Amino acid sequence: MPFNRHSGRVAALESGANAAPCSHRYNHQTRSSYAHAALVVSAVTLLAALPIVGRAQPRTSSASAQERLIREVRHELVMLPYYGVFDNLAYRVNGNTVELYGQVTRPTLKSDAEGVVKKIEGVDRVVDNIEVLPLSPNDDRLRLALFHAIYGHSALNRYAIQAVPPIHIIVKNGNATLEGVVATQMDKQIAEMQAKSVPGVFTVTNNLSVESSEGGTETSADRKDKE
Repeated sequence: MPFNRHSGRVAALESGANAAPCSHRYNHQTRSSYAHAALVVSAVTLLAALPIVGRAQPRTSSASAQERLIREVRHELVMLPYYGVFDNLAYRVNGNTVELYGQVTRPTLKSDAEGVVKKIEGVDRVVDNIEVLPLSPNDDRLRLALFHAIYGHSALNRYAIQAVPPIHIIVKNGNATLEGVVATQMDKQIAEMQAKSVPGVFTVTNNLSVESSEGGTETSADRKDKE
């Protein structure tokens, strides 16, 4: 079943999970049918999930300019058409320099992210440290298995109905990392438990953030900034 990334549906995963391996040469187009089966863009959902680093500054005109850049960089990144549940994008703004980092499954997403940020007024330099994850049929299999294990749990399946599920699943050489935002500490623990239950996953790193009682969110990048 073809996947319509504009519809907000992830039903294509159900058919793709049991599909037989393709006999033709494995390439980025083949990876796309697996790793981006659940791909769709939603700025509303990703606003909370996209890590942002910004140290506290006095309320000066310079600080206001920094805040504007942070908002605009965030907006451009969440609007990228191929940013999905199996990717993780983050950034830092330092003056007129923006550093991009994270992990993506498509080389074009790395170049697209750098390209849109470079066009923002006030950005003089972009440091692109985004990692392109290696091609791996086994990692693609694990991505789908992790998706079903996490979002298929009764305590977490409410997240799956969002346009872009907020738990991002990063897989590299059989090792899984969970990025994004959940509502409670219990949800974070369940997601990690479910990820560890998937056969073939070597390690699980849980970087999920938990929404605060005040309604705010502490991201993994926020925690790193406080260290």
